[in-house]
Amino acid sequence: MGLITRAIRPASDPPDPPTPPAVTWEDPDPWPTPVGGPPFLQPWDGWPPGWQVPGNPVDVRVLTDTAWTCLDLNASILSTMPPYLVDAVDSLNATWLGNPNPDVYNDWSEFAKQLFWDFQMGEAFVLCTARYATGWPARFHVVPPWYVEVEIAGDGTRSYQVGSVDVTGDILHLRYRSIANWPRGVGPLEAQPTSAVAAQMWTDYASGLAASGGVPSGVLSVPEGLSASQATELQGQWIQARQNALGAPAVLSGGVTWQPTQLDPEKLALVDLQKFSESRVAIMLGVPPFLVGLPSGGDPMTYANVNAIFDYHWRAGLRPKAKAVMGGLSHWLLPAGTTIELNRDSYVQPDPYQRAQTWQIYMTTGVLSSDEVRRLERFDEMLATTTTSAIGAT
Repeated sequence: MGLITRAIRPASDPPDPPTPPAVTWEDPDPWPTPVGGPPFLQPWDGWPPGWQVPGNPVDVRVLTDTAWTCLDLNASILSTMPPYLVDAVDSLNATWLGNPNPDVYNDWSEFAKQLFWDFQMGEAFVLCTARYATGWPARFHVVPPWYVEVEIAGDGTRSYQVGSVDVTGDILHLRYRSIANWPRGVGPLEAQPTSAVAAQMWTDYASGLAASGGVPSGVLSVPEGLSASQATELQGQWIQARQNALGAPAVLSGGVTWQPTQLDPEKLALVDLQKFSESRVAIMLGVPPFLVGLPSGGDPMTYANVNAIFDYHWRAGLRPKAKAVMGGLSHWLLPAGTTIELNRDSYVQPDPYQRAQTWQIYMTTGVLSSDEVRRLERFDEMLATTTTSAIGAT
């Protein structure tokens, strides 16, 4: 069937961010206020330029490595789960199952990863740029949230603009947490910023120590009085010697002694606090800490095997996100009664022996035939591939 196209696309370049309030120190990378979002906290006069401003909505530039890893893990896994239609008629057009927009994406997985990443950050926008003759979307792509201006009326209805174009009738707004009188979506990292801020603080601490060449803070004591130039020279010699011989013992003479002033993070239990903060970030994003190399804080035998971890990750973390996103897409893309779902088998399926026992039960009870089992296990495809490879090698 033919396509009805519209030239509604986001601007080729993002809109210029609003000018932040003037401050007395130079900010090399000011944080713009997202259009329609909550106001950003700004540093006041005298605020040290190296300090983060707490409480601001989460931005991709300030994500800790743990948050980034968890977002990427969830989005990557969900994007590789093949989509399929449920209760669809044979005449239904759904070519977007392979690629929602060939001008933008290489395949479905690229679209899905971007979609699930934005959704976990609080909200995702999908814009329709072409429709089938039936009126259902045929081509669409994800629009960055900062491109979209959202307004909410007194009756709770939302209107959307990209630049100066009203796209209310062509856009899907998926909100992680929806509030009736709030136009935007709220993500887990925004709702509980304290753990993210704490994790970022420990990361900044380690980065600062590394940037200083690994030289901790301390005081050089000299029994005799020193002039300002002598003190500066001694200080420079100490720093240069430590940076050029990291890990080597220091050699002091002439009565000079060194007294550390920097507290030991391990003695203060700061290392444990860092692990706790990062584990809380992982849990907020629905990722078992073990999957990203963090202590879970529980019995190491909680999970009987790797499959149990994957199953828990799917049930507690991935399935709610998949249900929300695919449910919104189904309502927007398909007629009533037809849905789109993700095939989770490749992530949570049991080992071959357990699957064989399950198939045997299904065949014995007449639920499935041997040919259907072969097709579900994709044995015919693997056999054809193996045969082709053998012929080529011959």
